[in-house]
Amino acid sequence: MNFVGTIWALLPPIIAIVLALLTKEVYLSLFIGILAGSLLYTNFNPISTVETIFSVMMEKLGDPWNIGILIFLVFLGIIVALMTRAGGSAAYGKWANSKIKTKSGALLSTFGLGALIFVDDYFNCLTVGSVMRPVTDRQKISRAKLAYIIDATAAPICIIAPISSWAAAVTGYTEGDGFSLFLQTIPFNLYAWLTILMVIYMGVTGFDYGPMKKFEENAQNGDLFSGKNEYENVRQNIISPKGTVLDLVLPVIFLIASCITCMVYTGGFFDGEPFISAFANCDASMGLVLGSFFTLVFVFILYLPRKVISFNDFAECIPQGFKMMVSAILILILAWTLSGFCSDKLAAGTFVYNALEGSTVAGAIFPAVLFLIGVGLAFSTGTSWGTFGILIPIVTAVFPADSRILVISIAAILAGSVCGDHISPISDTTIMASAGAQCNHVNHVATQLPYALTVACCCFIAYIVAGITENVYITVITGVVLLLGVLTFIRSYEKKHASRKK
Repeated sequence: MNFVGTIWALLPPIIAIVLALLTKEVYLSLFIGILAGSLLYTNFNPISTVETIFSVMMEKLGDPWNIGILIFLVFLGIIVALMTRAGGSAAYGKWANSKIKTKSGALLSTFGLGALIFVDDYFNCLTVGSVMRPVTDRQKISRAKLAYIIDATAAPICIIAPISSWAAAVTGYTEGDGFSLFLQTIPFNLYAWLTILMVIYMGVTGFDYGPMKKFEENAQNGDLFSGKNEYENVRQNIISPKGTVLDLVLPVIFLIASCITCMVYTGGFFDGEPFISAFANCDASMGLVLGSFFTLVFVFILYLPRKVISFNDFAECIPQGFKMMVSAILILILAWTLSGFCSDKLAAGTFVYNALEGSTVAGAIFPAVLFLIGVGLAFSTGTSWGTFGILIPIVTAVFPADSRILVISIAAILAGSVCGDHISPISDTTIMASAGAQCNHVNHVATQLPYALTVACCCFIAYIVAGITENVYITVITGVVLLLGVLTFIRSYEKKHASRKK
């Protein structure tokens, strides 16, 4: 029996996701999903199944993009370990705690920093996490809540930022003036805007519901993790007393500047390419590797001559930073392998393409349907960029190049892809957010899911309105009113439920 290009291609990630949520064991769940994918691909041949698993894994590890991301992770882990050992993080924490006196202030500050680091979602997740952990810990904010704020200001911010690795990716999937088309989709990218509104609402009101509510209650009682802290064995307790706030701020600023510079360098900016074109054509993976490497050199020059840390301290932080990222690296490798089976071997994209090709869905509800398909495909494969690559060419072939419905449809694809990526346990960004917050990965997924689905439901209805009216103002107002209405209803229900318990 041939399972390639059929609905069976979506089974392996579903198995992995359900198992992860039920057992709380992400590594074995991902491996069982990979095993299911290999069994389907090899028609249940046991020898070929094992061989294919490691063949796909080695293929993914041989991808230059993936190798670059792993190197970037290691470099960033080392930089974070150095900033911690030098006392920069502790000094910033003391300074921030003197300025940020409330839980709401800590949450909104975390969101604000995430919004400022819009260049790349990986970079965003790990940098915001390392900088804001001391602040949120002091305000007794759970690591699960921190992971949600980080995740919600990573991809949703990057997908509406004209200068970001995500904008470059989308531009590459469209024909003609792809950058101009991307700019037109920004106002219609409802999931990004409504997620930002959701984060601000949660930060201002302090309201929580679903599993997150229990985690926040535990945090108020001193349990930030609601379970085992899997990062406790890699923490460094020796901190230099000479560190200052600048020992954290300067490396972070240098990291941002060097990553942007190196990205446009790989796109040919210094060879005469315009800045926007260079960013659109950049190799983001290589740019991040170069930027983080130069930052490591900068940190060496910043710390050692001032004797903030010794040469031996610097050397000790190298394996320490690597250990800090082992969990994220392992999950990424397994997630890439699972995605390889779904996308490459079992051709989940072909199944979606064939299903859409013969679709007779009315044009008015097409954006809403594309949003749902984008959510499902990105959730199952763990990749929003892969979902862009599958769905955008279909839509550009269906609608005229200058039509308003084309813009709305592509915006719906981008929004759905980001939403699916946001809630998928096997998504790179979700894994990075867990690593940045040093939060148990399954806890992050379980607590984030209700929030993301609330926004997704409002987006679906708003995209129906968008398809009918093709008006950005009516669409956005509909989405905002729906989200605020739903949150007000949930808040009212929670209050009534709490009063009945008393």
